[in-house]
Formats: sequence, C-alpha cells, structure tokens
Amino acid sequence: MVRLDRIYTRAGDAGQTSLGDGSRVRKTAQRIVTMGAVDELNCHLGTAASLTTDHDLQQLLNRIQQLLFDLGADLCCPLTVDGSADQCPRIGSHHSQWLESLIDAATERLAPLTSFILPGGRPAAAALHLARSVCRRSEVEFLRLIESGETTRANPEVGVFLNRLSDLLFVLARRKNGDGTDDILWMPGSTTTAE
Repeated sequence: MVRLDRIYTRAGDAGQTSLGDGSRVRKTAQRIVTMGAVDELNCHLGTAASLTTDHDLQQLLNRIQQLLFDLGADLCCPLTVDGSADQCPRIGSHHSQWLESLIDAATERLAPLTSFILPGGRPAAAALHLARSVCRRSEVEFLRLIESGETTRANPEVGVFLNRLSDLLFVLARRKNGDGTDDILWMPGSTTTAE
C-alpha cells in the first residue's frame, strides 16, 4: 500500500525528479514527458466516467484508470539491464488482448461506418474522443522515448497497450453516441463561410 504523508517534498524544485529505480532525471526527459501524457489521459478518462450514468462504462473506465497507474509505474521503473526481476507492475500482452476482446464485443453493436467521424456528439462520447486523442499522443510520446536513446529501457508492451486503448476509446465513444447512430460524420469538401 502506498502512503503519502506529505504532497510536497521540495526535491523537484531544481527541475529533476526520481524514477522508480532511484535515478534522478530532468523533468523534461522524454520518459517524464511520456508519463505526463499518460497522466493527462487518465484525467480525461475520469472526466468521461463522470459524464455518464452508465454504471458498466464507469466500472470499465475505472479499471482502465487502474491499469494506467500500473502503466505509469512501468514507465517510472526502467527495465533492468540484466533482465533481472523487479517489483514494478508491468504491462503485458494479456492486457492488450483484454482490450482487443472489449473492442470486438463493442464493435458488434455499432452501426457500420460510412465516413470518418468528427469528435463530438453526446457529452460522454465527446469526452471519450478527447481521451482517445490524448491516448494517441501518449503512444507517440512513448515511441519518442524508445527512439530517443535517452532512456531506452522501456517495456515495448506499453506502446501496444496504448495503441489498442485508443481503438477501444473510439468504439466506446461510438457506443455512447447511440451505438453510432448519433455520430457526426465528416462530409468531405464541405465549407463554411465567415460572416
């Protein structure tokens, strides 16, 4: 159990923070930027959960939020160089497979796609679309971490999980838009004129 006796520590006032292995890094390090994007994603999922009365969706989003905390811990604890075991939660392929099963189940009920969809619609759907876009950015930040060489000891399953999660958030947004019947479709070439 985590116990936080004090919120401020003053340890980061000079622009550095500690990783789970005790190493100190700049707060601008790509690993920290990635963790921040995942934290932002988690906040948007909390917002989406607050905008629906669908208890099943609230429970699902809460479970995903819990997993995102595990994912944040995974990012915070660089993989060991020698491959030895550690005590940090790790995202595995089974997590992504679980998301795939949720995507498949949700997609069965959706109206067929006839166009790209504009993010919006009902409040919970709009919040899920926003979470989806932040999830995509989180995935990109993770890929930048992998490519940076700055700290490359990152679990590749994190990227797979974020990729699947953005797909799930897309189909959940459609579910909250009347199983897709209230989706706002993109109409190519349509224009508006300013007055």
